[in-house]
Amino acid sequence: MASNYVAHTTIGDPEADDLIERLASEGDEAYRLIRAGMENDDEALRAGPAYVRDFFHSIAVPPEYADRSVFMPGIRMFHANSPLVLGGMVGGTLVEGFSTNISKSFFITGRLRDQGVRRLQQNNRHMLEIFMPGGLAREGEGWKLSVRIRLVHAQVRYLLKGSDEWDVEAWGTPISAAHVGFAICAFSARLLKHLKSLGAEYDEEERESFMQVWRYSGLLMGIPESILFRDEEEALRLFEIGRVCEPTPGMESAAMANSLIQSAPLIIGIGADNPDERRHLSKYVYRVSRALIGGELANQLKYPWSPTVGVLPWFRMQTRYKHIIMKVRPSHYEDSSFTQFTSLLEASAYDQFGISYRFPTHVYAEESQDY
Repeated sequence: MASNYVAHTTIGDPEADDLIERLASEGDEAYRLIRAGMENDDEALRAGPAYVRDFFHSIAVPPEYADRSVFMPGIRMFHANSPLVLGGMVGGTLVEGFSTNISKSFFITGRLRDQGVRRLQQNNRHMLEIFMPGGLAREGEGWKLSVRIRLVHAQVRYLLKGSDEWDVEAWGTPISAAHVGFAICAFSARLLKHLKSLGAEYDEEERESFMQVWRYSGLLMGIPESILFRDEEEALRLFEIGRVCEPTPGMESAAMANSLIQSAPLIIGIGADNPDERRHLSKYVYRVSRALIGGELANQLKYPWSPTVGVLPWFRMQTRYKHIIMKVRPSHYEDSSFTQFTSLLEASAYDQFGISYRFPTHVYAEESQDY
């Protein structure tokens, strides 16, 4: 497994990389072609280049394990625990994902530095859409956003390839198959672990279903089957192997992790006009995150020191209290469910004109068009 992981650090996404390289000569027409493929516009695809049509046809039919009926228990679990999912993602899995060399590409391009809040809101939007009923159907927005992530990654690889910023010999391929495969293990199996630490409730069927939603989304994101987990046990093993194979988190990982924590208050609307509240929430997120990821990784990521004794038990007690209130007061449950869902929407990026199929045009975010 370790040999396989290291081998995949030199692999990107051959099919998507080829598509992006060919589209580079199409100019603005490239966005029309991408939109036609995403929206399954057969007429426009037939009129366009065969390589675009072939790419989208190759991913249109899901594998046998991606039975949408299997996804429903995981979808229910996600929405029942959505506030904990957001907390576990920001304080745990995203931070752990950035502990690998994938952080170098984000740091070089400035995706979090220049437009950090929007990037996180887009991440939330993707997660929300794949956990909507029908979200991973061919016409679903979870399907489209998963494929969009794949193509954005390919575009970033293309831009870095044309710059002198990336050291292939030292670091392998930017946003490699190994790193995206590692990240999807964090988003799924590690997130389940963090959810349990925060007091989430789910059964075995929901647990397995949750993993399969992420597995299919990962396939759509371009992770090859050769490094895509099959179940939770394999995902946890791959995560641990990846941690061993990766170098000690460096300056880029620390910068990305701290940027995530500092952006958390902004995502839920606590801005510069509330500096005290923002500092208080960031401090609390640091404490919860340190408790979730462990002191060793927190120190490597240059977290400020904070005590963690009792942090997670107190969090779980508050979660159980909310569950009890919801059970004894059905009206409160309905109000709380509505509030949870609207809060999830507010923390996600929804553009006025729907999903944008524009991609970064420059290796540096501050010099690129919005996307």
